[in-house]
Amino acid sequence: MTAPAEQRVRHRRRVTRRRAVIGSVAALGITGAAFATTSLLSTAGAASNWPTAKGNKAVSSTISVSGAYDGGYQRFYGSGELGGNGQEEGQDPIFQLKDGAVLKNVILGSPAADGIHCQGSCTLQNVWWEDVGEDAATFKGKSASSVYTVHGGGAKSASDKVFQFNGAGKLVVTKFQVSDFGKLVRTCGNCSTQYKNRSIIINDVDVTAPGKSIVGINSNFGDTAALRKVRIHGDSSKKMKVCTRFQGNNTGAEPKELGSGPDGTHCRYTASDVTYK
Repeated sequence: MTAPAEQRVRHRRRVTRRRAVIGSVAALGITGAAFATTSLLSTAGAASNWPTAKGNKAVSSTISVSGAYDGGYQRFYGSGELGGNGQEEGQDPIFQLKDGAVLKNVILGSPAADGIHCQGSCTLQNVWWEDVGEDAATFKGKSASSVYTVHGGGAKSASDKVFQFNGAGKLVVTKFQVSDFGKLVRTCGNCSTQYKNRSIIINDVDVTAPGKSIVGINSNFGDTAALRKVRIHGDSSKKMKVCTRFQGNNTGAEPKELGSGPDGTHCRYTASDVTYK
């Protein structure tokens, strides 16, 4: 059992409704597994309440998932080799999902190590990170046809990235909430193996400051990000960047920032797609 949340050591960071949903999803180009997950759930309004954990489970070695895994809203947290509180690169995850796996109704407590790794297409449904470790989830599929779906859930206290998009394919984030973070989504800026034309769709999400940016992409590799129904809370001065373009590389060097804001090609959204609360 973990200690109560306030006693745990924190990381160092801070027609019909259904038809309407289907219509909006289709307009964003969400198909296949992502469509099946997205179209059958109700639309999100204001940020929902966080779930109460129904138990605690210490994880000392990575849990491998193939098929579907329902966590029953238990809180999973790292122990032993997964019990560090640092931000070091290369940590192992709490969960590792094989191609096509589904992980749902899971709360990741503290420490969370490197969260979740998806080796190919995957679905994360109602997954909640109370205190993000190195990253919340890393998407690592090698096929351009890979689809990673994050539906529902939320994340808090990510000093850097929430979702690290290292692989190829498409990432769809819908009905998610995030607060106190660095970046919500970032395509890898300096991985030794880079993939072209990564696609990101962010739809119907609540973002609460402080936060540096919602999405970062490598425009020189053809990455694109489409954003719809993004609600930003607590940022009346509009300091948070919505979509930032970088010049990615495979040398390990720090990527160069090229610009931010909608450009109609790589950062695909308009002023009406982002509202400030």
